[in-house]
Amino acid sequence: MTNVLEIDSLYVNYGKVEALTDLTISVGQGEIVSLLGNNGAGKSSTLAAVSGVVRPRSGTITAFGDDITTMTPWRIVERGVVHVPEGRRIFSRLTVHENLLIGGYSVKDSSLIDRRIGEVYELLPRLAERRTQAGGTLSGGEQQMLAIGRAMVTGPKLLMLDEPSMGLAPIIVAQVMEAIRTINTGGTAVLLIEQNARSALKVAHRGYVIDSGHVTLEGSSELLRADSRVIDAYLGK
Repeated sequence: MTNVLEIDSLYVNYGKVEALTDLTISVGQGEIVSLLGNNGAGKSSTLAAVSGVVRPRSGTITAFGDDITTMTPWRIVERGVVHVPEGRRIFSRLTVHENLLIGGYSVKDSSLIDRRIGEVYELLPRLAERRTQAGGTLSGGEQQMLAIGRAMVTGPKLLMLDEPSMGLAPIIVAQVMEAIRTINTGGTAVLLIEQNARSALKVAHRGYVIDSGHVTLEGSSELLRADSRVIDAYLGK
């Protein structure tokens, strides 16, 4: 399997605090890979480093064969790596449709933007129903879907999601996870950070457990779901 993302021996510091220490992970073409770990384990720092928001102290990040370790965030987006951060961060005063249009800011072809927005409305019909509604008036689940939809208009080849189910009711979590599965089926690789380990391992093909900034466990979702350490720490009995 060809890897779309390779992180090799990555170190990230915030001042004197080590966020990532010798982190090595990969995402293959067509995969959903989940990162599991407690708060402060380094999961969000991993996505921030890949998207160029923070600069690693050492190590390399390769996406689609290109070294993106020191690349600017907008160049990374142009290469097809798109990050949906924790907290949704939609534009609350803009309409749903206007938020989606902003997702196409780096796309030069207006007809392609229109086509992608149409695909988002098909994938997430609730957004189509709310297209003229201000983003700030949507429910939490609708805002999360809008954040994902906006990212899809950018045209990602690798979609990175940070805690997409946070604060959502179980039925909405299931809808978000199903949308992620559908996006992946369409050919987009996914790197997923998710506190809801049970939901994450249902949708992911593989996973890594991160603790104190490095990988402590990795394997297929089936193996991780059956591992007593994962059960005790994240799944419960």
